[in-house]
Amino acid sequence: MAARNFARFVPSLNQVFINRVNNAAILTAVPLIHGRTFSHLTNGHKSSLAQISANTLHVSQWRQYSDLPPLTLQSVHDRVLYVLKLYDKINPEKLQATSHFMKDLGLDSLDQVEIIMAMEDEFGFEIPDTEAEKLMTPHEIIQYIADKKDVYE
Repeated sequence: MAARNFARFVPSLNQVFINRVNNAAILTAVPLIHGRTFSHLTNGHKSSLAQISANTLHVSQWRQYSDLPPLTLQSVHDRVLYVLKLYDKINPEKLQATSHFMKDLGLDSLDQVEIIMAMEDEFGFEIPDTEAEKLMTPHEIIQYIADKKDVYE
């Protein structure tokens, strides 16, 4: 919908937010109160702001970038053990970095696949099946992730 048509339908509103959803622009109207625009958040991010004045659409965009803190061996170790402690078939009292999944913790191959999938979700990258079959202890998972993410101390 053109800004001119939109302004005709909503003449009392002079702030419009354009949200992108599946490459389709969705216009959300927000009134300007006492000359100030309220910040509009969409899924935790600011969206495009458009102002309608004299049937002209002025658009400005904000981009926000963020990154996770750098990984350390200790943080990888803590996150791996935390994910394993949350796994319902592992007794947290028996869990150590050197515990073998099948011999010490009594897990089967399906449990090991589920653990690897949980690690992929936690660290945001895929572990190939040929490599995943070799990861039988938390320490081996920690070393593999540290090698792939270039974590050295």
